[in-house]
Amino acid sequence: MLSRLRRGTTVAGLVLAAVLGAGSWASADAQTPLTGPPPGSAEWVADTGLGRGLPDPANASPAEVATFFAELTDAQQRDLALRHPQVVGNLDGAPIPLRYLANSLALAQETRAQQARADDSSLRREERRLAAAKAARYRELADHRLLAFDPRGRGQLAEVFGDLAHDSRTAVLVPGSDTDLATSDRLAGMAEALRSASDDKVAVVAWTGYTTPVGVGIDAAREDLAEAGAPRLERLVAGLAPATGPVTLFCHSYGSVVCGRSAPDPAQVAGVVVLGSPGMGLARADELRVPVWAVARNPEDWISEVPNVSVLGFGHGADPTSEAFGAHLLPSAGSHGHSGYFAPGSASLAAFAALAATGSPTSA
Repeated sequence: MLSRLRRGTTVAGLVLAAVLGAGSWASADAQTPLTGPPPGSAEWVADTGLGRGLPDPANASPAEVATFFAELTDAQQRDLALRHPQVVGNLDGAPIPLRYLANSLALAQETRAQQARADDSSLRREERRLAAAKAARYRELADHRLLAFDPRGRGQLAEVFGDLAHDSRTAVLVPGSDTDLATSDRLAGMAEALRSASDDKVAVVAWTGYTTPVGVGIDAAREDLAEAGAPRLERLVAGLAPATGPVTLFCHSYGSVVCGRSAPDPAQVAGVVVLGSPGMGLARADELRVPVWAVARNPEDWISEVPNVSVLGFGHGADPTSEAFGAHLLPSAGSHGHSGYFAPGSASLAAFAALAATGSPTSA
């Protein structure tokens, strides 16, 4: 018994050491996940302007939210968005065009607030610098189509490429470490590449909607952030599917752990694709109720250095590309590095586009 405990502790130490060394990052900061309802929820719940209660963002399901808004006139919906943009913009189940409007308003409000801080000479120089950087980033997003926007913490958003209401299919990209509101352009580039490769037939949501690990360290080796992010992903999908039909999830790196910890509903999720995955926290693909595809790792992807074990809360288990895991394999020729699977001209991107558009890859 003691020898088994020692052996397990040793393996856990090796797992952590390997994770800390992978990717050549020198350090990583521990993160506290952003959870709970969107900012402004207390004021929203207390609003009696309609003469009826408003759905509580803390516990109302996307279906209940959708039913509530369906009973309102267009003018009533717009009035709520004008008065509570941060809530409406992040409320899964609310009409998609209304969320775009609300988030544009919330973004403009936050831009003004951060610019005011940047111009406030009573603040410390570093505070003013950070505020100016945020204001500049928000201005870059001003003409973007945002399905979600939350400036708290490192910031979260969901950006849409295409037309969710009219494009034939929808894909959702779930990112890995070091992705937040300030650094979401890389994920946006992946989304644009996928949409272009599908001949603009697929609407793509670049979802930076959970607290990702920073660097490669303890957070990246554990599932805590994934477990906090999975319910947020489930709510997003539940809010989208009635308008878009079942979506395909593309889960990169630590994002594949988030997808593995979620519980995809076959009525809402057509399939899950994992790429650059350290593991999904699953022993087999059939633990999910939907088809799972895994992209063969390219030789330059450092994720292959991470042990596929799970010991004492560290590591993410089986290799999704292994035969024993049971996922459908996709090619990766033409891709380079951990984040290169969406490279134009690569076999992986071609397979992604076919899967997103038709539910079946052109090659495997």
